[in-house]
Amino acid sequence: MERMSALDAEMFFAEQYRTPMHIASVTVLEGPAPAYEDLVAMVRARMMLIPRYLQKVVKVPLNLGRPVWADDPHFQLDYHLRHTAVPPPGGPEEFRQVADRVLALPLDMGKPPWELWCVEGLADGHWAIIAKVHHCVVDGVAASDLMTVLFDLSPETPAEGAQVVPLRSPEPPPSALRLAFDGLRDSITGPLRQVPGIPARILRGGGVRAVLGFSTGLPRSVERMAHHAPDSLPPAAGPHRSWVWTHADLDEVRRIRQVLGGTVNDIVLAAVTHGLRELLASQGRLEAETVLRSLVPVSVRGADEHGVLDNKVSGLIASLPCGEPDALERLQLIREQMDDLKSTHQAVSADALIKLAGAAPTMLSLSTRAALSALRPLFQVVTTNVPGPPFPLYVLGHRVLELYPYVPLAAGVAVSIGIFSYTGRLYFGVTADFDGPLDLEVLTKGIEAGFADLAARTEVSGGRGFS
Repeated sequence: MERMSALDAEMFFAEQYRTPMHIASVTVLEGPAPAYEDLVAMVRARMMLIPRYLQKVVKVPLNLGRPVWADDPHFQLDYHLRHTAVPPPGGPEEFRQVADRVLALPLDMGKPPWELWCVEGLADGHWAIIAKVHHCVVDGVAASDLMTVLFDLSPETPAEGAQVVPLRSPEPPPSALRLAFDGLRDSITGPLRQVPGIPARILRGGGVRAVLGFSTGLPRSVERMAHHAPDSLPPAAGPHRSWVWTHADLDEVRRIRQVLGGTVNDIVLAAVTHGLRELLASQGRLEAETVLRSLVPVSVRGADEHGVLDNKVSGLIASLPCGEPDALERLQLIREQMDDLKSTHQAVSADALIKLAGAAPTMLSLSTRAALSALRPLFQVVTTNVPGPPFPLYVLGHRVLELYPYVPLAAGVAVSIGIFSYTGRLYFGVTADFDGPLDLEVLTKGIEAGFADLAARTEVSGGRGFS
């Protein structure tokens, strides 16, 4: 039995009917698809490397403490491995319709919160894996690390994939009395353990200068937050999701960065801003002063914390200048803003406050939804860029060709944009409400056009496209 961290518990309590909180990856592989039994055997062989996948969430009576992870005494691997197919001809539209339905289905929180779907019937003989896991288990970086456990680093199929590997025997479930007693004890001793360490966490990485930087940068952050952000992107009203994808050449993006300056993430945000500008214009809602605010998650995972399944993330809120018509000026505004947010440690406070909230688990469980409601005016978009492996991955000898992320909608978010790098490309997964008015094809085409516009300004694209 292991108690959730404060941030993991936040992700758990954020789950609602209208906002399922799982993240996912959509992996396209070269065909033909392996036998389903071989896929089951492969996953079974890896289960002992990811024991969290054998555990379920157990809430503490009366929410006297944060939920705990406990072995599922009725674990059945077949329940978590699903099999489906795309109808002929298996093109992008058919695949997207299947992905929409699979990604929108909420996970069963009474069991270990993950699923793996094998999808056959894609065009050109390809097949796909849709891997879903609740956000209380992993963040984007941890999910990337998890891929290197589930997938292979070479086309040679491991010998254990063909044999039956027994799973470990589950530990006895904790009693309600023990859960309540431990939760009450932690609610009393937790603040005593957490509070003395908060100054150290705030100071970590920058010392006194970090605190002074945060104080001097806060007024500018508040000013940006007060900027005109129209309520033109309605938050998700239902549980169904529309999901589309696009991609870009990472080397091309790096060449743009070398000429125009900034970071790869600045270039990506500039292209996303172009896409959002096109989306607003298509709805007749674009004004000269229009900005949309995006939450930009920032990993606070240490170098020695890779491979640990949990959430270690804070975030910055960036104002994307959608109303600015010039691509170079948009990029410059984003660069200046991101440099200011990072240099003044505007993400430090959020990380410390989340950890402090964990000292009061009952308040955490009661206030999470209220806090999410309060966050709705602060940002309408989530844009998260997760570095993935630069080397190819394989599943049972089949090379991974494309790898797209899925990011959930929460806190009144209208659009989530996940970006994942893999073998020299950036893969975008864009999510919105299925029943909402947003045309995600306009957004993704706008992102592609944003990259092309910046490439044309640098004369480094050599005529190559980004889609």
